[in-house]
Amino acid sequence: MSPDPLTEFRRVISVRARQFPGQWEASKKLMESAAFPSTIARLCDAVQSKDLPASVRERLLRLFERNAPRRAQDLDGEGLKSVTGFPPAKALRALAVFFELVPVASSKWPPTHLSSEEVEKAVRHLDNPFDLLRRTEVTSVLEIGAGDLSFAEELVELYGPEHQQQDRSFIVHCLDRLDPRSQLGGPLHPDPERLQRLQRKEGLSFSFFGNQDMFELGDLDEQDALAQRYTIATCWAPATPTFAYEPSRLSETLIRSELERTKGTFHRTHFGKEPALEVRHAGRALLFPPWKFEIVGPLALLSLLARRGLLCVLGSVDAQVFWELLAQLLEEPRYRPPDQPFNSVNLPKIFGEVYHVLAGLPIGESIDLAEVAALRRHYLQSDSSPSMDSLASHFRYVRIRRGAIFPGTPASSTARKFASMTEEVPPWLVTLVPA
Repeated sequence: MSPDPLTEFRRVISVRARQFPGQWEASKKLMESAAFPSTIARLCDAVQSKDLPASVRERLLRLFERNAPRRAQDLDGEGLKSVTGFPPAKALRALAVFFELVPVASSKWPPTHLSSEEVEKAVRHLDNPFDLLRRTEVTSVLEIGAGDLSFAEELVELYGPEHQQQDRSFIVHCLDRLDPRSQLGGPLHPDPERLQRLQRKEGLSFSFFGNQDMFELGDLDEQDALAQRYTIATCWAPATPTFAYEPSRLSETLIRSELERTKGTFHRTHFGKEPALEVRHAGRALLFPPWKFEIVGPLALLSLLARRGLLCVLGSVDAQVFWELLAQLLEEPRYRPPDQPFNSVNLPKIFGEVYHVLAGLPIGESIDLAEVAALRRHYLQSDSSPSMDSLASHFRYVRIRRGAIFPGTPASSTARKFASMTEEVPPWLVTLVPA
C-alpha cells in the first residue's frame, strides 16, 4: 500500500477510467467548448465537497484557480499530469469519471433516492437495519457470498408481501463464487427448490449469479445485470481466511505461515476433473475450492460494499474477521500494526479500551462505534482489490451489535448455526453508512 496519498490518487483515478469505459467515452462531451466552463465549476465543487486527503485537495484546487479557462490547454498541464498521470484533456476526463460527473447510462434498475445523511438518520432509529427497506420507494438488495440463499429467502419472506401489497419494486441480486456445477462446497450450494421459489416469486426481481468473483463484476455491469447502487449491500459470515487477514498490514510470508499454523499445510490438487485445494489438518485431508485460501482482506470487502450499497450490513462476523475488519474502520494507525497477526494475547494490548467494550458487549446489545473510538477518515487502497477505489469514501456511521440472530431480522443459515458452535465466541453484526 502506497504511503503517499498523491501517488495512490493517481493510481485510483487511472483504475476508475479503465473500469468504466462507457463513462470514459461519454466524458469527451464534457470537454466540448459549450460544456467546458460548467465542467470546471463542477470539478471545483466536487474537490471541495469530497473527503480527500489534504495534500490531494490542495493540489487540485490550485489547478483550478485560473479564472474562466475555456479549454484544457488553458490549465497547468504539468500540474494536471503530476496529480492524475494524464495530459490535460484526459486528466480532466479522468477526474470527471472519478468524481462521478459523467451521467451513467440509463439502467433498467431504478435507483433509490436517499442521501447518506438520510440513511444515517433512519438507521440510527432502527434496531433492524433491514427495516430501511420499509422506508424507500424502490428497494434493492445485493447479497455477496449468498451461499445456500437462506438469507435471501428469509429477506423475501419478511419484506416481500408488503412490497407486493404496496406495488413497490423489490430487487434482490445474489452473488457467490462457488460454481453451481462443482462437487466441492457441499451445503453452501443453493438448494434447487429454494432457487426456483425465489425465481418464481411474484413481484420480485431476483437473480443469482454463481461462479462469480465479487471483485470482478465488470461483465455483469456491462450487461446491466446488476444495479450500480443498491439500497442495501450485505454479506453474511464473511469468509475465513479470505477476509481474516489484511494484505496491506500483513506480509504474504506471514499470512502463509499463519495459515499453515492454524489450518494446516495445503497444496493445489484435483478432485476428479475439478481443480481443488487440499488441506492437511489434524491428520485428515480436506478438499476445498481452489481459491479457498486466496487472501483478499476486509479493506477490499469494505470498499466493495461502500461502492454498491447506500447501507452496508455485515452479519454473523466471526472473531477473526471482526478484529481485522475493525482495525480498518478506526482512525489511529496503532490499530493496524504491521506484520502482527491478531490473537487473544495481543488484541487487548492493541485495541485497549475498544477491545474491552466490544468484547464485553452483551448479546443483543449494540453501540455506535464512534462513541468508542474515532472512525477512519481516509482509506488507502488494498493491493488485493485493484479494481476497487476506497480513497474517495469513508463510513460516516458504524454500529456494532453482538450476536448472530435477532428477533424480526433475516439471517443466513450460517448465522443460525452459531448457537451450536460451542467453541466459537458470539459473532457481531456490523452496520455501516458510507459517506
